[in-house]
Amino acid sequence: MRKQSTEKRLFRYALPFKKGIIIGIICLMIATAFQLAGPLIAKKIIDDHIVGIEGLWYEVERNQDRFTVTFQEHYYKRGDRITKEDEVIGTHTLLQVDKNYYLINGEAPLSGKRSVENQQIIIQNTGESVEISGDKLSLSELAMFVKPEKWPIFKLLGIYVLFLLIAAIFQFYQTYILQKASNQIVKEMRNDLFSHIQKLPIRYFVTKPAGSIVARVTNDTEAIRDLYERVLSIIVTSFVYILGIFIALFILDVKIALICLFVIPLLYVWMKLYKKYGSKYNRVIRSTISKINGNINESIQGMPIIQAFQKEKQTKVEFEQLNEQHFTYQRKLLKLNALASYNLVTFFRNITFAILIWHMGSFSLEPGSVVSIGLFYALIDYLTRLFEPITNIVNQLPLIEQARVAGTRVFEVMDEEAETVNHEAIVRYKGDISFEDVSFAYEEDDVLKNITFSVQAGETVAFVGHTGSGKSSLMNLLFRFYDPQEGEISIDNQPIQQLSRQQVRSHMGIVLQDPFLFSGTILTNVTMNDKRISKDGAINALKAVGADQFIEKLPKKYDATVTEGGTTFSLGERQLISFARALAFDPTILVLDEATANIDTESENLIQDALHVLQEGRTTLVIAHRLSTIRNADKIIVLERGMIKETGNHEALIARKGIYEEMYRMQQKGVQQVM
Repeated sequence: MRKQSTEKRLFRYALPFKKGIIIGIICLMIATAFQLAGPLIAKKIIDDHIVGIEGLWYEVERNQDRFTVTFQEHYYKRGDRITKEDEVIGTHTLLQVDKNYYLINGEAPLSGKRSVENQQIIIQNTGESVEISGDKLSLSELAMFVKPEKWPIFKLLGIYVLFLLIAAIFQFYQTYILQKASNQIVKEMRNDLFSHIQKLPIRYFVTKPAGSIVARVTNDTEAIRDLYERVLSIIVTSFVYILGIFIALFILDVKIALICLFVIPLLYVWMKLYKKYGSKYNRVIRSTISKINGNINESIQGMPIIQAFQKEKQTKVEFEQLNEQHFTYQRKLLKLNALASYNLVTFFRNITFAILIWHMGSFSLEPGSVVSIGLFYALIDYLTRLFEPITNIVNQLPLIEQARVAGTRVFEVMDEEAETVNHEAIVRYKGDISFEDVSFAYEEDDVLKNITFSVQAGETVAFVGHTGSGKSSLMNLLFRFYDPQEGEISIDNQPIQQLSRQQVRSHMGIVLQDPFLFSGTILTNVTMNDKRISKDGAINALKAVGADQFIEKLPKKYDATVTEGGTTFSLGERQLISFARALAFDPTILVLDEATANIDTESENLIQDALHVLQEGRTTLVIAHRLSTIRNADKIIVLERGMIKETGNHEALIARKGIYEEMYRMQQKGVQQVM
């Protein structure tokens, strides 16, 4: 089945929240419409009310309304304000020449080049020259002709302010709604990603550095959040804004609007080019960030070893190599962004302005053609506004590519084959375990070969052997962290592969050699926030394994704070808490993975007492390093190179004088030398 593109999958994540996005876009369109009304209102103010006083004025019989001007005991009214009720008794022309206005008796040409010589107004138009006499108006007299226009101007300005207020309200809601939808989308994606990671097989985490996985859950989803929250909002805003501007341009001047359309294919071509190179650079950058996170995580975890072996310089060199690679590709991306964000858009804008000036200049040379100041202002305003959203779109290209590459990385994890999850309750185990001819390999070479043994319910069986003999691999198979390539593992005569991995583990517990504690409190580390385990139950488990001896001395006792890894507690104390955790969950089958290997002699007796409490009434499998701790085991299985070499209890194996006896003798000899 062909996988969908990253863009389509990102779009699919947005679909459940389409209602909010659509409402946000509608609010955006309304806000844009009200914002773009500004230049049209300005054009009307300039052409109709500021420059509009120039033109034909008619002398009327009486003062009819507020548009009537009283001048030298006569009444005048603009030609476009004349109504049927007005009694016209004369025609005049108000004409501007340079900075002065003249009132001319009769109708005068309104187009052509104007000048004043010897108190005569000369109008030159298409080779003809007309001389007209007129009365020059003072500022106070001119103010009388302007006075009727003040109210319409204030009215239009009031409408403009109202439009801006309405636009601001809808702009607020579109920003809020779109960003809310964006955060919901990324929240859903992060939940899905983290949930999927928990379903991945252990093999995935063995091959992937922890820092790389963390980077995909945090850094990569954060880049995607920017896409939905900021980029999506800006891109949608910009496209709606551009659409609104083109509608306004077509209303004002079709030719200019058609000329400006050339920006769209240029923008599309540039976006395709940027995607080609930006994607390449971002892919390396995101990958390098993951490696840097992994390097930092590993360095912090291993800092005691690094400092103990004086490897700070080597570690620093490794980090600097990754940092240099990140810097190199960031610099390449910066050059690409610098070219796109300012130079490209500025070039397009200047070309468009040059075309506009050329078009207006050539248009004004045509006989009888007049380009109004208001129209020119509106076109300049809209063209200025046109390149603002284009600049915004181009500026978002880096973030779009970052999000696209980040999305690819996130979906790579989500495409990893997950395990089937089934938490349906099963009948509690009796505790019989059987391995039948089991062979297993992590890669190619078998680490377990034809393993066959059985454990009866309630028995304690220990597994011993040199490093690499396959002891931990047996436990990995029992817990279904891995499945064997050959053979069958059964619990209570039921093959475990017939159960889900969660069901297999539901009545099993494990205590590791290096117990891991989570940040929180001692109680939460015992209960693991499982509602089935009460506070009293957790405290009783801690007391049963003897952990109360040190917990009662703490200021907050059982609510004492535990830092990540539990590093504020000794290894023995951490082990006791992990014992209590296993006891609280009351497993039928208990696995002790070298649980006493690193315990100091002082803590050993306390740990041994806790182990007796923990093992009581359970099937216990012990991976043992100290052979002295398993002398009382019902059965001891000796492994070597993935095969069972010896089986029996302690006395029988010692009497056999084989591998076990040699290992035991060497350990005892070592203990005596230390003493």
